[in-house]
Amino acid sequence: MYGSTNPGSGIDPNVQQWFSTVDRDGSGRISATELQSALANGQGGTFSDTACKLMIGMFDKEKNGTINISEFQALYNYVNAWLGVFRGFDHDKSGSIQESELNAALTQMGYKLSPQFIEFLIKKSDLRGHQSITIDQFIVLCVQIQRFTEAFRTRDTDQTGTITIAFEDFLAVALSCSI
Repeated sequence: MYGSTNPGSGIDPNVQQWFSTVDRDGSGRISATELQSALANGQGGTFSDTACKLMIGMFDKEKNGTINISEFQALYNYVNAWLGVFRGFDHDKSGSIQESELNAALTQMGYKLSPQFIEFLIKKSDLRGHQSITIDQFIVLCVQIQRFTEAFRTRDTDQTGTITIAFEDFLAVALSCSI
């Protein structure tokens, strides 16, 4: 229950406190806008609208555009896990990941992508032209790659790395995997 301090609730007290701070309207639910106001991207800004909507959508079981305290705890754990990955590859501790760092991260995740494609991913994600991406852009990018990979794998029944896809199926994949 929202506001519960019951140790049996399974909610970390720090998460409970942060949830209460973020839940500005006191509704017991957090919207993407409320979440955005609480998440810093490491570059002096907040997480993007896209990242916040993506994360709310991933954890919103009722599909009403908000999350409750238990969904928030799952999101909190998810963001912290991605933050750990991000920090592990931000070798220069700049608060952003450059091409070589992104390549190393994606390679460790099992993706073998060309330098040209890594450059494309940075350009697609980095709207300010810094040639690097912030934590929120990194999360969005990784989630998109994971979604497309899952959609591809279901169609690559022979595991050849190549699929033939009808145009409408392609559109369905692209629209369902996009944010």
